[in-house]
Amino acid sequence: MTRSFTVLSVDEGIYEAGFSIDAQSAGVAQSLAEWSVRLQRLHGGLSEGVDVIWLDNGCTRLAILPTRGMGIWKAQVASTPLEWKSPVERPVHPSFVDQSRRGGIGWLDGFNELICRCGLGWHGAPGTDVIKDAGGNVLSEQFLPLHGRIANLAAHQVRVEVSDDGAISVIGVVDEASMFGGKLRLTSTLTTHIGSTTFDVSDTVHNLGAAPAEVEMLYHCNIGQPFLGAGATFRMAAKEVAPRDARAAENMDSWTTYSKPTLGYTEQCYFVKPITDDDGRSLAVLQNPAASKAVAIRFDASTLPWLTLWKNTQPESDGYVTGLEPGSSFPNLKTFERQHGRVISLESQQSVTFELSVSVATTEDDTAKLTDEVDQLQTRHVLKLHHAPHADWSQ
Repeated sequence: MTRSFTVLSVDEGIYEAGFSIDAQSAGVAQSLAEWSVRLQRLHGGLSEGVDVIWLDNGCTRLAILPTRGMGIWKAQVASTPLEWKSPVERPVHPSFVDQSRRGGIGWLDGFNELICRCGLGWHGAPGTDVIKDAGGNVLSEQFLPLHGRIANLAAHQVRVEVSDDGAISVIGVVDEASMFGGKLRLTSTLTTHIGSTTFDVSDTVHNLGAAPAEVEMLYHCNIGQPFLGAGATFRMAAKEVAPRDARAAENMDSWTTYSKPTLGYTEQCYFVKPITDDDGRSLAVLQNPAASKAVAIRFDASTLPWLTLWKNTQPESDGYVTGLEPGSSFPNLKTFERQHGRVISLESQQSVTFELSVSVATTEDDTAKLTDEVDQLQTRHVLKLHHAPHADWSQ
């Protein structure tokens, strides 16, 4: 049996201020571990009006942000923080984010989540997107700021579902729409089980407009200490890896390892074509320096066929972080990605679903199981390592 609780609905005029449920109030079997879900509205500063849904399954505690495109602010798994320390310390209400600021990178003014969606219409670098017809005539030109709109759009409907089998889900609906700009709808479902160290995300994007619509999606999964540190390693079975640019190419021989926080460090990005398992899923792992903890991200490669590794080991106060970023395409200007056939096109009323799962290993044995799994997957294909940017991958 599944019980459903509406937390907010603009259409129905529902906003359950102080919403809170647990095993007793939800009528779920008492033999299961303690868990709870509650809604909090933040007040003051740039966080004024931001809603946070705190989901605690008894082992993993998640902070979900309906006001910010259903992003995940931070988590704690078995007493271990899963987060990073952005200079932007608290969630920022979208009304305070001017995405056109600083030449189109104003998106960074609200960037501090563990998982932040980039999309839906585009997700890449800022710039002017040019669409031409078959004859080379320009049909449209539009400036697109960094990483798209979805992270700065609020859900208009949120509900919580609890099942007798111990599954807890938070479902949010967010529209990315504009007059003469189409209508895309994200229906996001985050699910975890009571007592689990894993949570799953399933996102369906519908084209509700009458005309075809383009879609790009990238999951900016950002991790800092205690998983990141000098000697931490990135593990992933891959067919090909290439540096994004000349800066990344400087350290191609050590692209999987991390340094300590370093003053003056300039970010590096690496583009990866993953290997998949028998179920069509890929696995990316960040292992801490002692090989005693790890974060694993599994994702459906049928709709997320690429991964971008973002290394940003600048000082902690400036944002010491790495990003493990499954994507439908690479985070280049949309024009470039379209030219190389990586932009999804949805017909009217058509949809696409993106799926990923995040789990945390808190022991040496569980960490070793993850890295062994990566090693087994790598036997399926010889890695091709490019020491210069790939012409079809980097603009």
